Amino acid sequence: MNNWFKRNSIHIGIIAIFFGICFFFLTPSFQGKTFSQNDVSRAESTQKEIMDYRAKDTTILWTNQIMGGMPTFQLWGAYPHNITTTIFRVVKMAFPDPVAIMLILLCGAYFLFSVLKLNPWLAAAGAVAIAFSSYNIIYLVAGHTNQAYAIAFFPAIIAGILITLRGNYLTGASVTALFLALEIRSNHIQMTYYLLLALLILVIVELVSAFKGKTLNAFFKSLAWLAGATLIAIAVNASILWSTYEYGKDSIRGKSNLTKSATNATDGVGDGGVTKDYAYQFSEGVGESLSILVPNVYGGGGLTPILEDSHLPKAFTDNGASPEQAQQISQQVAQSYYWGDKDFTEGPWYFGAVICFLFVLGILIVKDKIKWWLLACVVFSVLLSFGRNFTPLSDLFFNYFPLYNKFRAVESILVIASLCFPVLAFLGIKEAINYTDKKALLKKVLLSLYIVGGLCLVIWILPTLFFSFKNSNYQSLIDQLTKAFNGNSVAANAVGNALVQDRESLARADAFRSLIFVVLTFGLLWAFIKQKVNVTVLSAGLLLFTLVDLWSVDKRYLNENSYRDAQTTSAPQPRQVDQFIMRDTDPDFRVADLTQNPLLDGLTPFFYKSFGGYTAARLKRYEELIDNQFSKSINHDVLDMLNVKYIVSADSKTQDVTMARNNTACGNVWFVKNIKYVDNADQEMQAISSFDPKNMAIIDKQYLKLLNAKQLAVDTNATIKLVHYNPDHMTYQSGSTTTQVAVFSEIYYDKGWKMLIDGQEQSYFRADYLLRAAQIPVGNHKIEFIFHPASYYTGEGISLAASILLVIGLGGAGYAESRKKKGEVAKKS
Repeated sequence: MNNWFKRNSIHIGIIAIFFGICFFFLTPSFQGKTFSQNDVSRAESTQKEIMDYRAKDTTILWTNQIMGGMPTFQLWGAYPHNITTTIFRVVKMAFPDPVAIMLILLCGAYFLFSVLKLNPWLAAAGAVAIAFSSYNIIYLVAGHTNQAYAIAFFPAIIAGILITLRGNYLTGASVTALFLALEIRSNHIQMTYYLLLALLILVIVELVSAFKGKTLNAFFKSLAWLAGATLIAIAVNASILWSTYEYGKDSIRGKSNLTKSATNATDGVGDGGVTKDYAYQFSEGVGESLSILVPNVYGGGGLTPILEDSHLPKAFTDNGASPEQAQQISQQVAQSYYWGDKDFTEGPWYFGAVICFLFVLGILIVKDKIKWWLLACVVFSVLLSFGRNFTPLSDLFFNYFPLYNKFRAVESILVIASLCFPVLAFLGIKEAINYTDKKALLKKVLLSLYIVGGLCLVIWILPTLFFSFKNSNYQSLIDQLTKAFNGNSVAANAVGNALVQDRESLARADAFRSLIFVVLTFGLLWAFIKQKVNVTVLSAGLLLFTLVDLWSVDKRYLNENSYRDAQTTSAPQPRQVDQFIMRDTDPDFRVADLTQNPLLDGLTPFFYKSFGGYTAARLKRYEELIDNQFSKSINHDVLDMLNVKYIVSADSKTQDVTMARNNTACGNVWFVKNIKYVDNADQEMQAISSFDPKNMAIIDKQYLKLLNAKQLAVDTNATIKLVHYNPDHMTYQSGSTTTQVAVFSEIYYDKGWKMLIDGQEQSYFRADYLLRAAQIPVGNHKIEFIFHPASYYTGEGISLAASILLVIGLGGAGYAESRKKKGEVAKKS
């Protein structure tokens, strides 16, 4: 054991340094504070009912808290038979988020650089470069925890694949299976998809190399092991993937149910997905890509504070504002410092000036075939990130590549470039250390300086040579300012010019800052080439420069203002109307808050079951209902059928929030007197535009086989009511002298819900576009709706078996590596 510690002491020391870096970078997290994240607050609202039942040691797979009701798979899920669930639980018990994420990313990146045979200090510097890339930090602050976890496992997965490709099959495949399973468990399919695209390029590069080197047998053997590892990782997450796949068909990522909007939903793509405009909404600007070197070249992000020597206050005081007013208004206008064409951005994709300089050097001197993979990934991801700004490639992927049209924010693919840049950069340093021709090396280092340093120098001295510092909305801004100045266009243009000057100042300041880091890095490399410093000093110096470079920019987006006390709940305080409604003890009614967009309602679900809600994984039918019945006016018939018992609205003049009880709400369940059959979803949607939901059910003709129309008759004294509420298990009691059709004010979803009448499973069907309905026989009956999806329960069995297999594989790999180490030690002795 002592020998093990001795052999691995430097690795243990570096991990300790990583922990120290995290401690100082995320100190408030260790003090029990959490981020003040709007997205987290919205997520908490969607999970309200889930967590209430979890507090009672009950796991539910369906929640009625948002958008009428939906599965919990994409909101929060318990997967106890999945080994990665245990791993995540242990990690989160040991370290608070986001410390756990940062440590995983640092250690995973260090592992990757170690596999690439960099010395430990150089590997540590590379790990810092990967982990502290600006958008990793921005994702943390924004509350995109699943996305951050998914990115954190990228380096370790690549390391496992490289180990396998080198012929260490069992160890490489086991490592790949473990981290790929964790990646999938992170449940951010978009990030995993981007990783798989990068790995596909790696396979192509390796195939070409194997063909040239006549090592195809070894290559295909490696692929076979990796295929096995992938199957195990998928099987470990069977319940997650199966449930997600099954639900995805009915979510907004699926096909439209309405023929009139099916084409628009996919912008010409036949298999469903988001619209191009939605997908391309966050497209990286071509010129904006320079932010990887000069972070504020495009004005930074929405959090950029007003400059201390801003030109804006003077522009306002020159036009009649007091100094106090000028400063206050300038603070608001400064939110327009970002001048790219995205609707908004939290910050730039900054990879680091040190890293950009070393990346160019890596291009010039790295000879390993991995360079071509890294370069191809960088070019590919950057071009795809342009979205609407480079449609030939973006449209090709959007229209023809499977799943690509399910994702939005195409700039997110830059996570691949943010990984590849540091890898090639530090492979360049590794190459430089072993470079025999020091004169030739110095020439290439100088060339890198001229390219990267020269670019910084030009932006610092003459930024207008490249940039106008005005975006396509600039004239619109001037028009708004002109109105604010009561038609004084001269004053408006003065403010606009001041804003442009501030933007230019931001770019120049950061260009100078980046130039300093480039020159410092060049100086360190020059000293090494001239044998003034050794490899250890070079490696430690690069670690320091990289950390300081990225840390100082990251702190613009993650600082003391980013935190709140953990005891200070992010849940909003109930309004007076909320307090009144919460006195209602009915277990299952809904509230419609018409003061806000129902698809963005992150408030109402905190207090009661909501007609609205906020989730990107909502049901397609529910979104279609909102779009067609509530975009132009409020359809009270639909509110009635959804058992909306209370309606919250705001006075159009005073904006005072008021509440009204909806006395025509249909309740939890009711028998209808009439049935109207329609041919398709379009007619169904049209029919519910105006109807009496209490007395009539609109039913698609496809369900005729589940109805015996001859038996149906009206019994005005019949009763049916909800007697027990659990989101996964609803129980009703009915009594009738005739066979009738009951409509349940619950969302129809046929992949897991079963209806039992007196313990015997019976058929049910859809009514009123998205509610459940069933034919109820004569007599007194106990009716149950139970949510028991095979995708989850059978999937959990598969997960358990695969988890056991993964543990056996890891144990075997560990044993094999231990024997190999002992053999190497014995040979040396």
